[in-house]
Amino acid sequence: MDFARQIPAVVILVAGLGSICVAVPTPDEPPPPEPFPTPAETRSDVSEIYRQKCLRCHGDQGQGTSDGYSKPLRTDQSIADLAKVIEETMPEEDPESCVGAEALQLAHYIQNSFADVDDNYTESTLARLTVAQYRNSVADVIAHFTPRPESDDRFARGRGRSRNRSVPGLRGEYFQSEGMNKAQRLAHYRSDNRLEFDFEDHPPVPSLTPDQFAIIWQGSLIAPYTGEYRFRLTTENGARLYLNFDPRPNTGSLRDDRSSGDNQAFIDDWVGSGKLREKSATMFLLGGRTYPIRLEFFKYLEDSASVKLEWKPPHGTWAVLDYNHLTTAESARTFVCDVPFPADDRSLGFERGSSVSPQWQSAVMRGAVQAASEIVSRLPLLANLPTDSDQSDAIVAFVHTLAETAYRRPLIDSEKDQLNSLVVNHPEDIESGVRQAIVLVLMSPHFLYPDLIELTEQGLTAEQRSQRRPWQIASKLSFALWDSVPDQELVAAAKAGQLNSPKQIEDYASRMLRDPRAKAKLQRFFASWLEIEERDLSKDTALYPQFDDHVIADLRRSLELFIDSVVWSRDSDYRQLLLAPHLMLNDRLKRIYAADSADLSPPADGQEIKRQARRREFASAFQPVDFDPNERSGILTHPYLLSAFAYHNNTSPIHRGVFLTRNIVGRALSPPPNAIAFDNDDFPKDLTMREKVTLLTRDNACMACHRVINPLGFTLEHFDAVGRWREVDNAKPIDSESIYTTTDGQTLRLTNARDVAKFAVDHPAAHLAFITHLYEHLLQRSAHQAGEERLQELRSGFAKDNFNIQKLCARLAVLAVTSTTPSAALLTENAR
Repeated sequence: MDFARQIPAVVILVAGLGSICVAVPTPDEPPPPEPFPTPAETRSDVSEIYRQKCLRCHGDQGQGTSDGYSKPLRTDQSIADLAKVIEETMPEEDPESCVGAEALQLAHYIQNSFADVDDNYTESTLARLTVAQYRNSVADVIAHFTPRPESDDRFARGRGRSRNRSVPGLRGEYFQSEGMNKAQRLAHYRSDNRLEFDFEDHPPVPSLTPDQFAIIWQGSLIAPYTGEYRFRLTTENGARLYLNFDPRPNTGSLRDDRSSGDNQAFIDDWVGSGKLREKSATMFLLGGRTYPIRLEFFKYLEDSASVKLEWKPPHGTWAVLDYNHLTTAESARTFVCDVPFPADDRSLGFERGSSVSPQWQSAVMRGAVQAASEIVSRLPLLANLPTDSDQSDAIVAFVHTLAETAYRRPLIDSEKDQLNSLVVNHPEDIESGVRQAIVLVLMSPHFLYPDLIELTEQGLTAEQRSQRRPWQIASKLSFALWDSVPDQELVAAAKAGQLNSPKQIEDYASRMLRDPRAKAKLQRFFASWLEIEERDLSKDTALYPQFDDHVIADLRRSLELFIDSVVWSRDSDYRQLLLAPHLMLNDRLKRIYAADSADLSPPADGQEIKRQARRREFASAFQPVDFDPNERSGILTHPYLLSAFAYHNNTSPIHRGVFLTRNIVGRALSPPPNAIAFDNDDFPKDLTMREKVTLLTRDNACMACHRVINPLGFTLEHFDAVGRWREVDNAKPIDSESIYTTTDGQTLRLTNARDVAKFAVDHPAAHLAFITHLYEHLLQRSAHQAGEERLQELRSGFAKDNFNIQKLCARLAVLAVTSTTPSAALLTENAR
């Protein structure tokens, strides 16, 4: 396809892969009458005023900043109205410093300068795939062709249940060995919850002899995050680990080379020595997905037998791999692009594919080459190639379907011809042609720019545009909820006319939310909204000796499980995120945060875990522990966040108050005019933290923001630097009461975190703050583009749905389909 001919002349493709910028000039129009003359020297003076008093919060073009006022300045209102806003609110730390003639001049400057930008041209950058979208999309393009594991009911035989009904843990098959045949006879099978066994000199089950036996554990690994995972295998016998491989039927015996088809062992320690030893390896995995895992183990005449498999996931610590992240369900291999990418732009508070650097282009190239190597190495399996006839037709058909899946639309004849020429150009080395075709597809702007399908319809027939429409709908839905290309079922639903109305889209989106990819994307949203990434939670070990890396990892898991328990419940009630009086705790956390709790029941054993799983109950080492509602209130008082927004040796009402102000209550804050570092040594030794913060922020310039921040932060002073409840600070009783002034001038008496939570769940600004964050994360564009009216409609619908988070996600998915992207709208208008 001649790409340049398919895009209007106003679209410029930089360096083949760069940003596609759109600049649409408008006819010159006479400027509106000016209320008073503005000489050039006055304009220069006013620009300096803007730089000093407004730039920090509103940006160099009035576009807003992530640390200040995030929405663009309105230039469509009269100068008098704009001047009134300036007098009342700008600069935030001292509004009275810009009034009268200066405010009027500043209003005139803003309207003239920034309206000129809006009226003379509109510039929009067509967004590329973000890093997460790229990795997910490449994985799912290849997954489109990956066969599911063959059904094998041997494990379920005699138990009256299908292997599709998974339980936590792995399926264990216990074999009697005979000589070099390590899997001579299957003697026992069961599901095992924890991959740590010390059989000493005994048999693992009574039906086996103790001198030689073999065990195969199989199932799937659940990866909670995207990143590097480390695995460690410890044994004195023979063992090997396979991970993320193409499952094959069992070979019947554990050979000394390999036993899982053509797959290479991830960790190979197959030669037993009788001495305990460790082997480790690292693998990059995508979060929210399952990966086939197989652990083979055998004992042959050694004095004892033991095996242990540990892992260290991102944000975690070394731990034995157990039922929390293992399932007996089967899964297929997932291709994972582990090429390092530069970070996406987060200047507006959410990930955007807005910048294209040489580093990004290089990463895309390496990712395409890596994916091509993966496909070529698995070509007979992925393309389902015939073994007894010419394979060229099947390979060409495979490449066409792959390009269609990657481009998220049907191919046109010129594209098919180009791919054909690559694939069959060298019949003696057809794999090289396939490799070149795959790189071409994955380097193409049609793959790298999700919205490009809307911008390349010029020259197409009405029938071709009609054929593309279902793909457009499916693509917008899949990127909104999965950060990936649509699957076959979603495209089929769109083609069948099942996604033609907002109600149909919303209903289908609700079903899409059940996919693990949707849950992974929502998990990333909450990590962003709650600012839990890259936080240093380390504490003074002398003051908090129990607060080690294991506790930090457990707290993060606890927070994620709490959020999951709310979001994926039947009610999915946003209010419970703020109000629920329980924490998800394991034994280690209970000893720190609930030592006096009556709810200290022993952890469930293996059989109880299986029973809970069969009844679809929550099965985990973490269980809900209830607290006094006046003590704990949802995420506001979760120890992970309380620890994250605290110093290493004390609380921080300022950090906690800023978080509550911006993310929970929904009020904008300006950056501090004069940032002052908190130094504990600057204060008298007998002061409480509240007294120190009050003293530090008493200046008028500080109080412009701290009259909002401090009252909210002080409500959390009952919690120490690691989030434990306390009654005193520096031998003085805790004072958590404050007077908080709302945006409309009302005063509220706040006594604890629950008062803040109650205010937030009843306040439209707090609802809008949550909706705005979720809108920007799912749709990956600024919420101000939706307009105030649309956001208020979303808030009203959110309230009518009893603040159901899943329904809100489905409504946002409808917007992803029915609203036009800025780039598409601009080009559509220009084409007219």
